[in-house]
Amino acid sequence: MKNYVIISFILGSIYGTNAQSKKFLVHTVAFYNFENLFDTIKGANYDEDWLPNGAQHWTSKKYNQKLENLSKVLMQIGTNEQQKEAPTFIGCSEAENRGVLEDLIKKPNLARIDYGIVHFDSPDKRGIDVALLYQKKYFKPTTFINIPLIIFRDKNKKDTKNEIETEREIDEDKGETDNVEVLKNQNKKRVYTRDILLVTGFLDGEEINILVNHWPSRSGGEKKSSKFREAAGRLDRKIMDSIYKVNPDAKIICMGDLNDGTYNKSVKEGVGAKLKKSEVKQFGVYNPFEQMYKDGYATLFYRDAGDIFDQIMVSETLIKDDLSSFRFWKSGIFNKPFMIQTTGQYKGYPLRHSLNEVGFSDHFPVYIYLIKEKK
Repeated sequence: MKNYVIISFILGSIYGTNAQSKKFLVHTVAFYNFENLFDTIKGANYDEDWLPNGAQHWTSKKYNQKLENLSKVLMQIGTNEQQKEAPTFIGCSEAENRGVLEDLIKKPNLARIDYGIVHFDSPDKRGIDVALLYQKKYFKPTTFINIPLIIFRDKNKKDTKNEIETEREIDEDKGETDNVEVLKNQNKKRVYTRDILLVTGFLDGEEINILVNHWPSRSGGEKKSSKFREAAGRLDRKIMDSIYKVNPDAKIICMGDLNDGTYNKSVKEGVGAKLKKSEVKQFGVYNPFEQMYKDGYATLFYRDAGDIFDQIMVSETLIKDDLSSFRFWKSGIFNKPFMIQTTGQYKGYPLRHSLNEVGFSDHFPVYIYLIKEKK
């Protein structure tokens, strides 16, 4: 059965009561940072902490509990009395490899849904990648590609040897790591970060383009590292412009953990995202999470300050009034009580992993609805 819903509650906010008997096709699009979804097997990446004898004492039992926890969240994102189905799309970040994603979608909560996977290994030495999960019965991918973000950091010391070495730079605020390849006797360091994933395909017969991001961390400080996220925002914009050159009417969804807020230069100028639909011109981008941030919502917290780093933005073609084609309806943050720390210093924060408890993530997932009138 397709995901139909009689939506007098929707029509009341869009058209009024004169169309209350209409039916709509509804799909949920979600994004979730899985926070360190590692297996227990030593890989070529920096995964030493996430092994049975590592700092996290990451055992098979803990790994399987993490998968169960994530699957419990994923199957519920965006569901309510009217919308019964799990998300059609789930963009994700911080997955170590394809294997952990395959293990995840085999969990009983998700196995019945029959998700497909689009994943590439990124150059991030820590081995955390982005991916897209999709319901096979609704979406048929036609093309997918990983697009590298090539960024460099200036050297701050003189070197005497002509060689390449790898450094790990850690964001002390969040524990996130970027990897820097030092090119000796040159003036640049390549920062190895996550690729941008672009997936194109057909959702119930309509072409949809989805970009999945995990932008560079704030290692070295927000101000110093801002230029890397600004570069990521410009690359997203360049990808969207390339899509529009082929199809000026393309529908584009840009999602991810941006490590920046809705108000930062990377989002406002790099991507060109707008706060209000009325501000969005042709080929422009609307960011529904900017108003949510202004209203006091958050997807993560640090030192009692909340922010929305996890965002889903949509192209101008998805905010038109005509509902004969898929359009954006509304956005949300999924933060059920079972996902929230209830005691101690971090009460109210996302319930994340600790040595004594296998949690969910340090981020709450976000979602949007796409709707189309049923003919």
